[in-house]
Order: sequence, then C-alpha cells, then structure tokens
Amino acid sequence: MSTTSQKHQHFVSEPMGDKPVTDLAGIGEKIGQRLSDGGFDKAYVVLGQFLVLQKDRERFTLWLKELGQCNIKQANDCFQCLSEWCDQFL
Repeated sequence: MSTTSQKHQHFVSEPMGDKPVTDLAGIGEKIGQRLSDGGFDKAYVVLGQFLVLQKDRERFTLWLKELGQCNIKQANDCFQCLSEWCDQFL
C-alpha cells in the first residue's frame, strides 16, 4: 500500500462539498492558482474533469500537467486522491 499525505487522508475522509482546488493532494497554491485561472477553482470542478476523462490516469495526469503546470508526482497524487474519493463516495 502506498503512503499518502495527511492532506490526502483528510480529503478522502469526508464529502467534497465546496472545497477549494488546493484541498486536493498534490495541488498547492501556485498550481491551484493556475487551475483557478483556467476555470477549475473548486475540487468538484476538477472531479468533473476527472470523470469526463473516465478516471483514466494517463489522460487525467496529462491534462493536469498541461493546465496546472505541475510535475508527474503532483498529478499522480491528485489522481490518487480523486480516485480514492470516488471509491469512498460514488
């Protein structure tokens, strides 16, 4: 089992509600601002894109790396966070 951050564990432990995009694992202030500038200011909006991309790791991480200008670890952390959240709540 892979190790997850406290941020990740907190995110997947409760409903998403109106959380900001920066509450997602792997998404800090700079990447969060880039995502917000692109119209993805809330975690649920990023979740929508995750679902549109059919929960596909390669497609989602590529999208996140392009829009958020993040590295592969950050993109994978966000993917894992959303994937586990979906397993828990959908």
